[in-house]
Amino acid sequence: MRSVFNWSGGKDSALCLYHTLQEQQYQVDLLLTTLSGTTNRITMHGVRQDLLEQQANNLGITLQQVMLSESASMDAYNKLMQDTMAPLKVQGFTHAIFGDINLQDLRQYREQQLAQLGIQAAFPLWGRPTDELVREFINLGFKAVVVSINARLLDESFVGRILDDSFLADLPAGVDPAGENGEFHTFVFDGPIFKRPVKYTLGEKVLKTYGAPADADNNCFKKEDKPAYDTSFWFCDLVPTH
Repeated sequence: MRSVFNWSGGKDSALCLYHTLQEQQYQVDLLLTTLSGTTNRITMHGVRQDLLEQQANNLGITLQQVMLSESASMDAYNKLMQDTMAPLKVQGFTHAIFGDINLQDLRQYREQQLAQLGIQAAFPLWGRPTDELVREFINLGFKAVVVSINARLLDESFVGRILDDSFLADLPAGVDPAGENGEFHTFVFDGPIFKRPVKYTLGEKVLKTYGAPADADNNCFKKEDKPAYDTSFWFCDLVPTH
C-alpha cells in the first residue's frame, strides 16, 4: 500500500517510521513535513529546513515540504493540505501515516480530512503507553535533542538537552515522558533507520510567545519576563555542520 508518512523530525515520527519499515504493511514512498513559510523552519519544532533535508537524505526517503503562512486560518490550512494530498491520491497513495499516540480529537480530525480524498489514516503507535515508547526509543539507539519546550511547564535548562534517561528523570511530575501533550519537541539526529548521523551544533536559546503582544526584540523575552500562559515556548536553535 503506497503511503505518505507525516514527518515532524521528532522522536514519535522516528519511532513510528522504524516500526512501519519493520512491519512492512505500508510502503513508505514519501515524507511530508510542514514548515513556516516565513522562517523556513519545521512548525512547532523550530528546526531549520537544512537539517530537515539532511534527515530525509540520511533516511533515504523522498521529502515533500509544505510551506504554511504564519497567519493562516484553519480553513486555509485545511485547503492547503487538501491541495497537497489530492495529487498524491491520483499518484496511487492510499494511506497517510502518523506518529500520534493518544490524542483522540487529533486522530478524528486527520481521519475526517483524509476521508474526503479517499485516503486512509494509519497510526502504528496508537494506544501504547508513552513511558514505554520513549524508553523503547532510547533503547533502540535513537538519538534526539530537545528543541522546544512549553515554558509554563519546563524551564530553560531542559531545551537543548539530549533525550536520555537523565532528561526523563529530571522531568517534573505531570509532564508526559514523551511530551505527548506538547510539553516538549525533539529533533532526531541518529538511530537505526539513519544511514549516518545528522550533524549540528547548539545555537542560541530564545523564548517566543504567540497570540500576545510582541516586545521590541522580535517577540523574544528574557527569562525573567517569561509569561505565565501556555503560548510561550523556549527554542534552542540547531546550526547545521557539514
